[in-house]
Amino acid sequence: MKLTFWGAVRTVTGSMHEVAVDGERLLLDCGLFQGHREEANNRNRNFPFPGKSVSKVLLSHAHIDHSGNIPSLFKSGFRGPIYSTAATSDLCGAMLRDSAFLQEKDAEFLNKRFDRRRRLGQEGEKSVQPLYTIKDAEGALEQFENKPYHADVPVTDTMSYRMWDAGHLLGSASMILTKRHNGKTVRLMFSGDVGRAGLPIIRDPEVMPEADYLIMESTYGGRLHNDSDIVADKLGQVVSRAAQRGGRVIVPAFAVGRTQQLVLLLNELTQRKAIPDIPIFVDSPLAVNATEVYRKHTDCYDDQTARFLENGSDPFGFRRLRYVRDVQDSKALNDLRGPMVIISASGMAEAGRILHHLRNNISDPRNTVLIVGFQAENTLGRKIVEGQTEVNIFGEPVRVRAEVVVMNELSGHADQNELLRWMKPFAPALKKVFLVHGEFANAQALATRIGETYGTEVIIPERGNSFDLT
Repeated sequence: MKLTFWGAVRTVTGSMHEVAVDGERLLLDCGLFQGHREEANNRNRNFPFPGKSVSKVLLSHAHIDHSGNIPSLFKSGFRGPIYSTAATSDLCGAMLRDSAFLQEKDAEFLNKRFDRRRRLGQEGEKSVQPLYTIKDAEGALEQFENKPYHADVPVTDTMSYRMWDAGHLLGSASMILTKRHNGKTVRLMFSGDVGRAGLPIIRDPEVMPEADYLIMESTYGGRLHNDSDIVADKLGQVVSRAAQRGGRVIVPAFAVGRTQQLVLLLNELTQRKAIPDIPIFVDSPLAVNATEVYRKHTDCYDDQTARFLENGSDPFGFRRLRYVRDVQDSKALNDLRGPMVIISASGMAEAGRILHHLRNNISDPRNTVLIVGFQAENTLGRKIVEGQTEVNIFGEPVRVRAEVVVMNELSGHADQNELLRWMKPFAPALKKVFLVHGEFANAQALATRIGETYGTEVIIPERGNSFDLT
């Protein structure tokens, strides 16, 4: 069994790991790489192998940095099954269609701008083609096959895999691939993204059994989160402070997962009158569609969220909340006056309607930009978090005068101590740990702690590194 790392190595995006076994090529995830535009475009368009050579994809969860390049894989010739939980499959139905729509619209927008520059006699870039189309996304979605947690699923002649709840996102999974041959067994665990105990809506991460090798995320491997118990109060303070100034709270939030968490918390704050009675908008067609998937998969809820249902309440709907689908309704938000909260995708402020809201609001000191998730290097969200006083939005410089607040308490990723606790039950059996999905400093910090705590060999692979697992 040969393991090769192609994505989310020494960075947090583009998750993709290749397992070569029994003459087949399997992929663990196939996510979009986000970062420098030229590098991202090149990586996402060009696979290091022919798409038709991939036999199966084992998908950990629906976030776009794990699933978002599956339509490109389909476009390049892949026609094998994509195994995931039912909730992940349903979320991908919304997310991949939305991603394709944005790819097409962004290409259309850029081409119109290039054409305008050429007509004015300015040198313009060449016309661009979308990374993939809605047709590609629809074709990829036909390849999904739903698999339940805890079931042994054959993937090759000698290998099967099983999933456990990772507690990171609705339907998210950690998995173990087990190869049995000539009386010998090799077990490879892939953590996917490990969640945190006590977060709203979804269940806590499950305890995993033993394995020989572990591919583990390290997004917050060098950091510790604040106590998640204070998150509601902190959110209430941010909203109240902006409302007192007569300003808006603009929240770039992942449409799947983070948006639903925020809505649930704002629902609770509204019920106990802990925030002013101001309008709250979720401006993202994807978030609207994803929320419908959340309503469908109540079997994934934790006890706290399940109690909403027992009381006959909708955890994702309340009086002051409005979901915005139509683009004209989205534009109309700019004409409204007074305090409000606008939650919009994308979470790293790299695409979608959030760019328009930031462009229109980030220069007003009455407003607040609330960051509630990890921001990868070179993204607009990261530049805002780093305190840059001027950022480019749609290619034009915009001054940052709004208050910027970072709330990592809502992160769906386990921090350093939580990752160490998650791996404790099976750490003694591990031969090697491969740290992925983390910037190098965070991975290195976690590697040091793993070595000190468990004495296990830790490798931080680079792109293209291969390892034989025996």
